[in-house]
Amino acid sequence: MEMTNIPPAAFVSKGNWTAEQLKLAFYFYCQTPFGKLHSKNPQIIELAKLIRRTPSALAMKLVNFASLDPSITGTGRKGLSGASALDRETWNEFHADWERLTVECEQLRQHLLHEHGLSAPVPSARDDDFSLTDFTGETRQAIVQQRVKQNFFRRAVLSSYRDLCCISSVSDKRLLVASHIVPWSADKANRLNPSNGLCLSAIHDKAFDSHLFTLSDDWRIVLSERIKASKDTFLREVFWPCDGKQIEMPERFAPDPAFIAKHRRTMLDSYPID
Repeated sequence: MEMTNIPPAAFVSKGNWTAEQLKLAFYFYCQTPFGKLHSKNPQIIELAKLIRRTPSALAMKLVNFASLDPSITGTGRKGLSGASALDRETWNEFHADWERLTVECEQLRQHLLHEHGLSAPVPSARDDDFSLTDFTGETRQAIVQQRVKQNFFRRAVLSSYRDLCCISSVSDKRLLVASHIVPWSADKANRLNPSNGLCLSAIHDKAFDSHLFTLSDDWRIVLSERIKASKDTFLREVFWPCDGKQIEMPERFAPDPAFIAKHRRTMLDSYPID
């Protein structure tokens, strides 16, 4: 994922933060639990070194981003109040084009790793079985970018939900899925928007994707008529007790009500509640 045309002064150590530094800081913010946004975090120390800022300065910038996050401020947490106009611009730029910025940030990160003589591992496969050794050129590049995007969305969603299924509280990452509220194929602009995601166990993800349940405007579980009518003992034991209960809300990037409403309409239009 080689990147070209990086400005010579993209990573200055003093003065105002550059757009490139802010993009990488926000990229990191999206994928890191709120409680780990402090200067002692080894990952913050590592990133600070790459972008030529101090760990304290990076940690402060990350908490500035938190002050722009409605999911943070809505719970009474304020972050720091020193968010700059460029901080807001970075926030808005990501929300306008998650895919482009995700790929750009990963290119920037790998460029810096290469400059520092560090390896930049190829993203691991999760949702596909493609072996990158079987492909070359444009096909291989497309697969790498797809994995970068999928891995970003997964990390952003899971870290926002504290690595817990928001319904069952399952915490084993092998059983957790970053579930799209509006499907990947249905809304390109929001494919990587963390507010279009829920952290669900594999079985809850499959049921949600199949519209066996949805959510209300206040994030309570609404079971479909199909699942209410099921004779399957396992489904009754797993899903019936959840009906009407509110999901565990994320620390950041709360599910967007518009995405929830779209999912709910699809379920109700297909399987109306009497």
